[in-house]
Amino acid sequence: MFPITPFVLLVLALYLISSIKILAEYERAVVFRLGRVLSRPKGPGLVLIFRPIDRMARISLRLTTLEVPPQDVVTRDNVTIKVNAVVFLRVLDPMRAVLEVAEYLYTTSQLAQTSLRSVLGQVDLDEVLSERDKLNIRLQSLLDQDTEPWGVKVTKVEVKQVDLPDQMIRAIARQAEAERERRAKIIHAEGEYLAAEKLAMAAELIQRQPVAIQLRYLQTLVEIGAEKNTTVVFPLPIDIFSAISKAFENLRPAETLVRGSESRSAGEPQHERDA
Repeated sequence: MFPITPFVLLVLALYLISSIKILAEYERAVVFRLGRVLSRPKGPGLVLIFRPIDRMARISLRLTTLEVPPQDVVTRDNVTIKVNAVVFLRVLDPMRAVLEVAEYLYTTSQLAQTSLRSVLGQVDLDEVLSERDKLNIRLQSLLDQDTEPWGVKVTKVEVKQVDLPDQMIRAIARQAEAERERRAKIIHAEGEYLAAEKLAMAAELIQRQPVAIQLRYLQTLVEIGAEKNTTVVFPLPIDIFSAISKAFENLRPAETLVRGSESRSAGEPQHERDA
């Protein structure tokens, strides 16, 4: 037998110490032994990896945030915009995340970029700006469907920012201003309509009770006198003007009759001389 020297013992001790791996609670280790994967991932806790026989791939099970870089997108109504997004994902099956795809983060990032351009290119600009929730759900379902064979779960996708051209920003501002003016005119017209209804009801009530208009005159005088000014107001009913106009209309036929009789009386001697 070969004698075991202290040097050999030291090498064995260092080898065993280097073979010890500690995995956190959120980590799993996919171990390949002689090129073949073990049946189950290891961890968490203490794990022995005997190199060069074993090779370990460390996978985190925590939620990972993946930022999608800005993408130039042409919407369905031919408007060019620049959009970026953020993807939230986690690994559910470490075995498939290692065996089915080379780098699941890079692959998911590229897939998110193409899906973002594809989905936003099928909708109008108004839908991109006003219906982001629906677009986020659609993107999440598409990505989750594609990443499910890799053991990766896409939990959420959010469209982060939409950059518009300057001309489109000014056009949207003009459209919003026109919309506000339209609403203001509608509200003003509705107020005028309600005021006209109330005035009509008040006119009917005053018509049934003529004394109410006199009381209204007196109340107006009290309000004017409360300001301590020297203004004197004489209430003059509008009915007086209508009565005066009717009197003038009645006088006009009488004047025409008088003028006609005078013209006839003036014309009779002339006829007699002619005869």
